[in-house]
Amino acid sequence: MDAMQVKFLAMGIINGFAVGAIYALLALGFVVIFKATDIFNFAQGEIMMFGAYMAMLMSNALVGKLGIVAAFTLAFLISSFTTALLASICEMTVVRPMLGKPVLSIIMITLGLAFVLRGGVEFIWGPEELPFYKPFRDAPLLVQGVPIAEVRLYTIVTSLILMGVFFLFFKYSNKGLGMRATAEDQETAFLMGINVKRIFTMSWAIAGIVGAVGGIFLGSTVGNLVPYLSHMGLRALPAVILGGMNSITGAIIGGLILGVCENLAGTYIAPHIGGGDIKEITSYVIVLVVMMIRPHGLFGTKEIERV
Repeated sequence: MDAMQVKFLAMGIINGFAVGAIYALLALGFVVIFKATDIFNFAQGEIMMFGAYMAMLMSNALVGKLGIVAAFTLAFLISSFTTALLASICEMTVVRPMLGKPVLSIIMITLGLAFVLRGGVEFIWGPEELPFYKPFRDAPLLVQGVPIAEVRLYTIVTSLILMGVFFLFFKYSNKGLGMRATAEDQETAFLMGINVKRIFTMSWAIAGIVGAVGGIFLGSTVGNLVPYLSHMGLRALPAVILGGMNSITGAIIGGLILGVCENLAGTYIAPHIGGGDIKEITSYVIVLVVMMIRPHGLFGTKEIERV
């Protein structure tokens, strides 16, 4: 393999890593809610989309007053807070009254919430593509001679920092320990004085933050926002399954693995089979193979109930 091929491979891996970082953020949102509440939130993609649209709205409104970098940074923070607030309100008003109901009913509630959020975005902003002003330059950066799009580099760095912050939060903070205790056993956590309802709301808020960040960088990569951006949330489901439904570490690693594998498959396999859809099925093929060997995912654990 000559130097040019090595650089081409490195570029494919880095670009895949950037996509995988977005998958990892979305998967993290799924897993945080599932661990704390035993609810699989099918509206996570729509929450992500709302965060992207809010960032676009604020960035476009502020760019003429603050400059594009300051406007994007402020929009980034406002969007993360607003999306966390929206997710918290959804949990308290829509999902919480359904706790204790049959699982199918809760699934239908989250699906209905997804349709409502998507319809709300289309009602407010319309179905057409909207431009997203962002501070990233189109010219790629050279890292050790490998060209990398600036938006992808910022996606990787910001995502890794955010994941590291949440890892430290879950491991060392009192609220994080409370979330871990609630994830292990809700009844025991309640008897120990942990406000379980507050933990539920916090888990949705965290999912809103990581969803907003993922949506912002996804919108920055695509360049324009459209309502079907929410479908990207479903692209993160294989990462959740691959890493393990109850593993935050697995969700992150699973997202990164699938992002890299998808990009490499699109680069090296698709040209030889005459189709560009290979990227769409690569994740599902990998998940299928892994599930045959490890049904609970790479980092998931089997729950054992004692009677």
